[in-house]
Amino acid sequence: MANANPGFMIERRGLDLRFRTVTLESREWLAPNYVKVRLRGAELEGFDSPGSDDHMRLFFPDGPVSSVDELRSYPNREYTPLSWGGDWLEVEFAVHGDEGVAAPWAASAPLGSTIGVGGPRGAGVIIGRPGSWLLVGDETAIPAIRRFAALIPEGVPARIVIEVASEADRVEIEAPVEIEWLHRGSDAPASHLIAFVDGLDAADTVGDDPFCFIAAEQQIVKPGRALLQRWGVDVAKAVVKGYWKRGEAEYHAPH
Repeated sequence: MANANPGFMIERRGLDLRFRTVTLESREWLAPNYVKVRLRGAELEGFDSPGSDDHMRLFFPDGPVSSVDELRSYPNREYTPLSWGGDWLEVEFAVHGDEGVAAPWAASAPLGSTIGVGGPRGAGVIIGRPGSWLLVGDETAIPAIRRFAALIPEGVPARIVIEVASEADRVEIEAPVEIEWLHRGSDAPASHLIAFVDGLDAADTVGDDPFCFIAAEQQIVKPGRALLQRWGVDVAKAVVKGYWKRGEAEYHAPH
């Protein structure tokens, strides 16, 4: 009899690195500190993001730009593409305070404002079928969790655990299992996710042959990797990342 679940792998793909200019078409607040924006532009034709954890770089110029080199000189941050079509692209932003460049822009830039989009330059694509799924992240990982959750078939064992500041910060996420929300309040970012991950022992696996995605503030990386070791998960079949680092606005997660 053929194996009902032949397993899976993460295939790394290089993509053509392109830079595009787009404008802000609309914004929708999904929670008091979480906003989705729609970007529009003819240069988005051909845009693609085959991996759920892909990262593109958004550039925030203070006026019109005349070249790619000029665009690349402006402040920029990395974000996961959420959804896209022929000439539009949607991105979600966690907005806390007015620090940095990206979140304030997403929260208050006038409609019609211009930004640049670079990439994605590469993708990690799940090939095959994981036997089970563990998705763990904070609010910055919600776009990737949305995309991974859409890949989970009904009936396949899965857990999705997300840390946010409070109950008001929860957002709607389509998933085949109930989302487990952790509220950190005034505690350190990722502290409740770390406690959750540390509390999973070798007997607490979500199921056979799991795909594990763990992404939040950089402090999640060490306990996340320790969990893979306890569960005997090949690091090549998992994603563990610090999406951001407390106190470092310029931090970019390694790919």
